[in-house]
Amino acid sequence: MLRLEQIKEAQVRISEYTIKTPMIRMEVLDELLGCKVYLKAECMQKTNSFKIRGALNKMLTMSEDELKAGVVAASSGNHGKGVAFVAKLLGVKATIVVPDNAPKIKVDGIKSFGAEVVQCPYDERHNVANALSKEYGYSIVHPYDDYAIMAGQGTIGMEIMEQLPDVDYVVVPIGGGGLISGISTAVKEISSSVTTIGIEPECMCRYTKSFAAGERVLLQAQHSIADAILTLTPGEKPYPVVKKYVDKIITVKEEDITQGSIKLLTIGKIMAEFSSAIGIAAALKGALPVEKESKVCFVISGGNIDPEAIVKEI
Repeated sequence: MLRLEQIKEAQVRISEYTIKTPMIRMEVLDELLGCKVYLKAECMQKTNSFKIRGALNKMLTMSEDELKAGVVAASSGNHGKGVAFVAKLLGVKATIVVPDNAPKIKVDGIKSFGAEVVQCPYDERHNVANALSKEYGYSIVHPYDDYAIMAGQGTIGMEIMEQLPDVDYVVVPIGGGGLISGISTAVKEISSSVTTIGIEPECMCRYTKSFAAGERVLLQAQHSIADAILTLTPGEKPYPVVKKYVDKIITVKEEDITQGSIKLLTIGKIMAEFSSAIGIAAALKGALPVEKESKVCFVISGGNIDPEAIVKEI
């Protein structure tokens, strides 16, 4: 299991290269969402996503030989951009495998750091990355199924508890589980009274279905506007951590995710990915078990979105 000590070590290790992102008190959304709204703005992080935290912690703990071999990562975009950034920082060759329908802004971001991009069907990303690793000897930097990655993402939880120690609820988007497992470990180990809630798309609710089945299940690939959190199954390592530390998981419909993003932009003036606004969407529909005076921190996990995509939905 992931330990708080690992997250504390990660916080020291990556602090030189990351931003302590702001905790924004967003009073303008209070009435609409039915609580006191706080935003942990990872969309303002370097590479405009939380993913750089895990990538840094992982790659800064890899051996010289592992790095010299080059790295490969499967990604929907944000993890790849984070790995590419760290690879450039460390002078390491990076190859990033992304879906053939990945948003152009994410692909361009990866290339801007000098990484090679390989595109393939969405559900083949990990197979292609594994094949490239075997063929060329690249070291794999997994997007979520790695304790070093999870610990890096957990530094967000450390910052939340430093910036808002009396927080009542922490609401986090769920993909493979690397983000929420790290955050919930940090938050719950510091204060067990905080309620942690994960939000996932209804069409790809892999954690909801896995918990119902009593084991990790594999879903069929489905389209969702929340492209950054469409993993097909919970991560093997995050799964027990999420089960231990996350109090509730809520699913959200596609049209609600869109509305959450629109409200966050038009009222909150925060441009974020649809995946990042999924917690806002849940609150907008009254799905969160919060009260008017509850202090609720919504983790806005990324901001790599083409403005045209938002204009299209508006």
